[in-house]
Amino acid sequence: MRKAWIFAVFLGVIAPLPAAADETLVRFDGGIGVIPVRAGPAANTVRGVNPGGQPWVIADLKATIKTDGRIKVDGRGVLLAGGDAIGTVAGQVVGATLFCANDGNVQHKSGAVPLAPDGDFRIDSVLNPAPPATCDSPVLLIRGGNGDGNWFAAGIPKLDD
Repeated sequence: MRKAWIFAVFLGVIAPLPAAADETLVRFDGGIGVIPVRAGPAANTVRGVNPGGQPWVIADLKATIKTDGRIKVDGRGVLLAGGDAIGTVAGQVVGATLFCANDGNVQHKSGAVPLAPDGDFRIDSVLNPAPPATCDSPVLLIRGGNGDGNWFAAGIPKLDD
């Protein structure tokens, strides 16, 4: 009888842990391509990250980030929107970076993946370092240079469930 009670207590403590890891921290639905300058010569810098040197577009983006740092991003049509290589991916490899205003602009980075010729990509990774338990004013940047270079696109936060 005592073993059954200990086992029940053990299950009560351990069972909720995986459920907590499955909780969604933040989601993004839609994307915004980069325009390298804001006004005049001022660079369109976001959270200290410089923009790509040319305009980029993105057709669609969906991303989910879990409280344990797991990230899944499905991006479509990330393509150059200017310059001689317009309409191509220019051989870029991209990664995602999450910023949360409540943790001092720490860069939570995913692994990197190559862009397909049509600009599509999928990231299934874990953010490093792990994000905080809450994420105020989330910003998700899609960055070149193995995910730690200039930003090409940004996710649109999905604030409603």
